[in-house]
Amino acid sequence: MGKKKLVILSGAGISAESGLKTFRDSDGLWEGYKITEVATPGAWKNNPGLVLDFYNMRRRDVSEAMPNAAHLGLARLEEHFDVQIITQNIDDLHERAGSSKVLHLHGEIFKMRSVLDEHLIYEIRTDIRLGDQAADGAQLRPHIVWFEEDVPMIGPAAQLAASADILVVIGTSLVVYPAAGLIHQAAAHIPKFIVDKRIPFTSEIMNLSKIEKPATEGILDLIKSLKNHF
Repeated sequence: MGKKKLVILSGAGISAESGLKTFRDSDGLWEGYKITEVATPGAWKNNPGLVLDFYNMRRRDVSEAMPNAAHLGLARLEEHFDVQIITQNIDDLHERAGSSKVLHLHGEIFKMRSVLDEHLIYEIRTDIRLGDQAADGAQLRPHIVWFEEDVPMIGPAAQLAASADILVVIGTSLVVYPAAGLIHQAAAHIPKFIVDKRIPFTSEIMNLSKIEKPATEGILDLIKSLKNHF
């Protein structure tokens, strides 16, 4: 018999413990910026230079951050499960921790793309500047899904959630849609676990076990609970 399919939905809380701040840390601000200034199509139209500077800073932050115990614990679960991570995070900490299958719902900080063709994607480890062009001659922008933009990977993510034998939600408030709706794609009868320092309202979800701890602490409880499903 093959390994059970373990689908993990991770959010900003797991990366926050590696020192990466989130919009939800303080009144919708991120490093002193409003969402509308740096993370919407309107922001890009109004001040692309500011948007590029903001994401160049984020890229440097992620370069300096390290995977934490939660990232490492999830990677080790591949010994026992067919693990698929769906992350709302734009960093690469899951990959650096050793997870082999990671779907990024909201894009990736180490990629950039043409403003005209979303399929013209390139790796980027340094800064993107005004005047940097893709092969089609268009300005390059961060390969990030901004607020008010469609989430191209939500369909594949929903299919993964629907195929899960076990579903884990870790480090996410379950308030950002469409990502928050993924838990409802999983079959009602399968075991589900949520790990977060503040468990959101989830009473309508069947077969749900709650671990109300930060991700780096809750990972130990999660692994202990999952041993029953090896």
